[in-house]
Amino acid sequence: MPTTTRRNRGSGRDMAALLSDFGHDLPTIPTLAPEAKEPRIFKYAPRRGAARRGRGWAPASAPAQAWRMTSDQAPVFWPFVSAPALPPTGAQMGVDQLSGGSFYCDPFGWVLRDDVPATNPNIFQFAKPGSGKSGTTKAFCTRMMPFGYRTLVTGDVKDEYESLCRALGVEPFVIAPGFWARVNPLSMGPLGDGWEKLSAEEAQRRATIIFKRWLVLVRGLVGSMKIDDERRVPFGPDESDVVRNALAILTGYAAGNTVLQETTIPRLWDLLRNPTEELVRACEYANPRVFLDETRLLRNALGELVTGTLAGLFDDFTNIEVDWRAPIQSFSLSRLDGLGDEAVGIALLCMNSWGRGLREIAEPGDLRIVVRDEVWKQMRLGTAAVASFDADLRLSRGMAGKGGDIQFCNLHKPSDLLSVGDADSQAAMIAKDLLELADIKILGAQKPRVARELDSMLGLGPIAQDLVSGWAMQDKGRALWCIGDATYKVQTVLHPLEKKLYYTNEAIEAAL
Repeated sequence: MPTTTRRNRGSGRDMAALLSDFGHDLPTIPTLAPEAKEPRIFKYAPRRGAARRGRGWAPASAPAQAWRMTSDQAPVFWPFVSAPALPPTGAQMGVDQLSGGSFYCDPFGWVLRDDVPATNPNIFQFAKPGSGKSGTTKAFCTRMMPFGYRTLVTGDVKDEYESLCRALGVEPFVIAPGFWARVNPLSMGPLGDGWEKLSAEEAQRRATIIFKRWLVLVRGLVGSMKIDDERRVPFGPDESDVVRNALAILTGYAAGNTVLQETTIPRLWDLLRNPTEELVRACEYANPRVFLDETRLLRNALGELVTGTLAGLFDDFTNIEVDWRAPIQSFSLSRLDGLGDEAVGIALLCMNSWGRGLREIAEPGDLRIVVRDEVWKQMRLGTAAVASFDADLRLSRGMAGKGGDIQFCNLHKPSDLLSVGDADSQAAMIAKDLLELADIKILGAQKPRVARELDSMLGLGPIAQDLVSGWAMQDKGRALWCIGDATYKVQTVLHPLEKKLYYTNEAIEAAL
């Protein structure tokens, strides 16, 4: 049998040729040209770098590390990854420098959304003078007006809102000695209307709210008076009981009157100086002489306010009618500047209490932005004044079901909150806690030292510190917006007409 070699096995006729001899042809497979590959957009360098001059070639490959994290954590580890964009609702404030899109501010809208880390609508703004703090505040107020918000400036210390008020057809009120406008901080407000038609339960509820507001005010006023350089007039449970009973007698609530009578601080002072048997008995003192001895500091503090600081300002019944339907209302306190910071702080305390009384019964949908400038002047009045400010901030969220108040508080630096006393004092602790009542914080231009103070209170981190003390210092309106634990790098943009309307350096130009 012949031997078959590899060469013989590789030659011969294939299956296609054999089938062709019998008239059958196999189908042929068409040959396709290979598809052209798209050019690469990026040409990746080798891990050791390109082996060419100046291309960073290294003899050893760089170690690669793998990290796993959420999208919320990534911006902290890698600062060039911006936080998720906020919804485009509310006032369009400017440009988000990290995302390149528009930045919108909608405090109540944020509170109602689960994807935005804000639980209250209050705003704290920290920025050095001349950095655009006032422009940002006014821009927010005017741009929220189309959404139904009105603005209330309870104390315009520098007359910065006069031009804005007049541009909107509103004449601001002036609170100063020698002017006709009077505001009674012990006004009952809307809660005192229709008292004779109320049920016993509703009358009791309203009386509790009214007397509580009055006690907070009187405690702040009395606590602002100093015994000496280190001590202030105490206002404890005994003083609180005396004031509560005196106010109940003056208003007729103690006698069960169907219509309460409005009273004033001078009338309260006069009753404490000349106590009736009803007051002495209600306060459980043995006789009028004991009453006068035990309430001497309280009387003297109220007397100092009536005859000194408050003389001609808040010692009579309110004689102004406020149009709450107007887009803005402002109360000028600039003419009190010559009386000192303490007098301005007391005026702010009275105005804030009066404004709170007028907002205790708000109509559904009555949305308002309450602007508070020069907050530090009220902070320096002591623990009781800080507690009054704290009550205003807490009121905002409680009113969300009726009307709605956004407290917009302007300060220069975090130490403004700590000027109430020693670092470990009760007032300082309350002031620090105020930051927890504002989930929206606007951090404008600051010196490096102040930026470090903000970091110690808010936990900003080194990148945010550098932005506040560097980037924000280079132009007006630049600030970090902290919404809960998310941070946004924002440039406020003003229209040329807004720049002219919001300009606040007329006094400096006039002096030059």
